[in-house]
Amino acid sequence: MNDLHIAYRTFFGKGDALYQLFSPYRICPLGAHVDHQHGLVSGFAFDSGIEFLFSATDTGKVEMASLSFEGLMTFNVQRPIEEKQGNWGDYLRGATWALQQDFRLEKGIRGIVKGSMPIGGLSSSAALLCGFVMALDKVNHLGLTRQQIIEYASRAERNYVGLNNGILDQACVVLCEADKLLYLDTRTGNHRLIPFGGDNPKPLPFKLGIFFSGVTRKLTGTDYNLRVAECKTAAWIMQAYEDEKLREFEDTRLRDVEESVFEKHQDRMPARFARRARHFYTECDRVSEGVKAWEAGDIETFGKLVFESCESSMNNYECGSPELIEIYKIMRETDGIYGGRFSGAGFKGACIALVDPAKEDQIRASVTEKYLQKYPQYKDSFEIFFCNPANGVDFL
Repeated sequence: MNDLHIAYRTFFGKGDALYQLFSPYRICPLGAHVDHQHGLVSGFAFDSGIEFLFSATDTGKVEMASLSFEGLMTFNVQRPIEEKQGNWGDYLRGATWALQQDFRLEKGIRGIVKGSMPIGGLSSSAALLCGFVMALDKVNHLGLTRQQIIEYASRAERNYVGLNNGILDQACVVLCEADKLLYLDTRTGNHRLIPFGGDNPKPLPFKLGIFFSGVTRKLTGTDYNLRVAECKTAAWIMQAYEDEKLREFEDTRLRDVEESVFEKHQDRMPARFARRARHFYTECDRVSEGVKAWEAGDIETFGKLVFESCESSMNNYECGSPELIEIYKIMRETDGIYGGRFSGAGFKGACIALVDPAKEDQIRASVTEKYLQKYPQYKDSFEIFFCNPANGVDFL
């Protein structure tokens, strides 16, 4: 009996009709910080994430405990969802709130969740949201499609939790396949799952390296939402220069403005907003170039573009804590790392990399030694994991 089953029995006694669900974490190798502007993105899910073990309750009551966070979260899906409480249960409440907009929920959930890595930069929130939407769908027989799971989880994070992100995280968690790159247009929702080598598929020549800085963060307490607003403002400025009719600010995106318009006006824009727009356009170009390299089976070029993405994140998008920047610098000079960048919003959290599996041990030793020389205070919390791309969220 594993620790999830032991915890379930500890909290709730012997249960029946138990369901088990795995919702993976995700990384975005190319397409950083552009999904909220309807840009082009890429992604992998990988074989670490959040496990759910649960059963249905006929009363509508939700009782959820976590092996990663404190507190038993309780509420009732048959009643209006209360305001946020500032704990991990807000994601459960948010998923319920989103579904309540379109469905009458009758059955609740009693269960345990467990995350398999430290939190920070891998979209643990999207994994939790998508998994809980699927759990509520299962016990209430809603019949949701995978696209609907993405939409409800995204609506919950934006409109209930309060993070103004796009659909990248949820799409990776739900749509990815283990041996393919997800390529997604976040404006249209169109996506492709592309084998490495394209029409002549090859085995994946890399594993995913996850480098936790030792510093945790919460996106709603960073400049994430400010950066979103700056991108929208950049779009507004360019549209004003073109004397275009402006949309409401909340409906404005950089994708609405052609790159040629940016090139025309970039020198007269306030520098801060020009930098945000420059990151958007160059990052979307890197995604397109990266897809070509991926289809050609060229991991070196793909990795080089990932490094360039991180440079733009630092210089144009202006994110990255000192710790993450140090890891990035170390990765650039480490043999066996094809490419890497900050993961998630890039304010604290983790860096990710595509690494040569034959050089895992050397990479672990070299990065650890160099990072802890600079930041010895993180010797007990700095961690490195090597993972494989995986399929999206599903029942076990």
